[in-house]
Amino acid sequence: MTTVDLLWPRYSGPSDLAEIESVPLAERGLPESTYALLVRASELWPDRNALTILPEAARWREPLRRSYSELLADVHRYANLLHRLGIRRADAVALMSPNCAELIPATLAAQLAGIAAPINGAMSGRHIPELLRRSGASVLIVAGPELATDTWESALELAHDGLLEVVLVLRPTGAAEPHPLPVIGGVHIGYLDELAANDDSDRFAGPLPVSDDLAALFHTGGTTGVPKLAAHTHSGEIANAWMIAANSLLDADATIFAALPLFHVNALVVTLLAPLFKGQPVVWAGPLGYRDLALYGEFWKIVAHYRIAAMSAVPTIYAVLTQCPVDADISSLRYAMVGASPLPSAVRANFQSHTDVTLVEGYGLTEATFATARSYPDVPRPGAVGQRMPYQQVRVVRAGDRQPLPAGVIGVLEISGPTIFAGYVTGRDEHGHILDGLGTTVDGWLDTGDLAHIDADGFIHLHGRAKDLIIRGGHNIDPALIEDALLTHPQVTAASAVGRPDVHAGEVPVAYVTLGAGADVTESELLAWASEQVPERAALPKSVVVLDALPITDVGKPYKLGLRADATRRELQDALAQVAGVRAVTAAVEDGAIVATVDVDPAVESGVAEVLGRYAIRWKVAVRQ
Repeated sequence: MTTVDLLWPRYSGPSDLAEIESVPLAERGLPESTYALLVRASELWPDRNALTILPEAARWREPLRRSYSELLADVHRYANLLHRLGIRRADAVALMSPNCAELIPATLAAQLAGIAAPINGAMSGRHIPELLRRSGASVLIVAGPELATDTWESALELAHDGLLEVVLVLRPTGAAEPHPLPVIGGVHIGYLDELAANDDSDRFAGPLPVSDDLAALFHTGGTTGVPKLAAHTHSGEIANAWMIAANSLLDADATIFAALPLFHVNALVVTLLAPLFKGQPVVWAGPLGYRDLALYGEFWKIVAHYRIAAMSAVPTIYAVLTQCPVDADISSLRYAMVGASPLPSAVRANFQSHTDVTLVEGYGLTEATFATARSYPDVPRPGAVGQRMPYQQVRVVRAGDRQPLPAGVIGVLEISGPTIFAGYVTGRDEHGHILDGLGTTVDGWLDTGDLAHIDADGFIHLHGRAKDLIIRGGHNIDPALIEDALLTHPQVTAASAVGRPDVHAGEVPVAYVTLGAGADVTESELLAWASEQVPERAALPKSVVVLDALPITDVGKPYKLGLRADATRRELQDALAQVAGVRAVTAAVEDGAIVATVDVDPAVESGVAEVLGRYAIRWKVAVRQ
């Protein structure tokens, strides 16, 4: 068997898995690091186009392009600058910027010189400083004032607060002359590309990373306080990128579309690292990505012009694209991947009928590098998120004692294999970052927190987050039952069901939805619709509330804690509506739990406390004089 055969087994259907795993992963000759992967690509295809970066959606015909050799040269220059500034193997380099031409090589350079620590610049003001402290990063690569004003202002605050020693500034793709930068005492500030202009572009001056070295620190969604920092190794990122690249349905000529931010593992693994394996060209959307409203009016033209073969997005993006008339030849689009949250059946059906393109589900999480399961467009498995990827193992266990459960039985999904993260960052010492699985990993198995069953053919079927279950009088209700039913309504674009506190049942289901443009359906009509569509009587929602947008986490996943807080507030307002002296009722997320606060006059304190005591919730009464 040749090296090429070892690197690229047939991987186009469920039956290929056993043959792939007959060869140990260690014998497949994978590169040792993300840098080694880039060097391999540059040696094999030096002049092939690697990156096509759009300055913004409205200017999609004015891209900046980089070949593989040019990308490697940029990475060398940036990494050598970081090395010259004192970055070593165990040092984190923070990156906080929307996507742009300089951020892509800067991310790879941070993994070459030290450890990349991407940060979502839209996070709260208290989260960003804490993530910097946890990572230990004193060097920040950041969007400048021309690229992202709010992010730049956040960086200046961090610098003034003494949290940074070096600020390396990025500019918009294809920008003209740079603007002058401010001077802050004790902080070295300059444009990244200018400062690295004279650094060696042929090789890296420092020691090269090896497979067990940390490559990146990715923050989690941040739904329960400050997000955790999950540590990825080079071997984990390489293995996961290879599992994705091994897809036999996409050849070297397949152009990939990238519009997710690089602080998200999907963008790094799926649209940056995986294409390097086969030398696939990648078209990167502008800095706003899928948040650029102008993108949707031009989307199908972009697909046609650049012959896009594959894309990756979350369900809400496909729901929007379904409403965009197909005004170009999109026959090149073969692989539309979807993940991050469950795919409603209505979104799948509408997108496929609208475009004739099959939506292919996948499943993964940051703590498993990114992807754990994939589907096959030619072998549909309705209701499943896919089959496990090669060399990863999955099982379903009973909550509490983690005893494995047989096929078809719902329990907590666990994963093991080469992509499992090294742990969460809990501190630093003289050797580098201190890592701890914090109870999520036991004997090599990662507890995903997702409820699932695995069918007899090995396909994974999700049943929601364990903590998102609605428990009505001891009866477990899967929120997806309600959400899928509401999404069958032609005017509903998104739906989320949560539990509302209830005196008798503990909690009862309620739903929140968003509507399409021009919709005129009422909340009472949606409630009536749900009563006809929800298949389980106990799951019938008690109310349906229309919102302009459903809340999401910092990494774009549905944020049900926010909705549960709103449902708690609404229930207590109703329960206390007839109590004079109640000034305000609020509910907020505090350390992952919903806490209700009722402001009252002194005379009604005891009566209000008696009402609140009937609920199985955390609450407090604030007396106002």
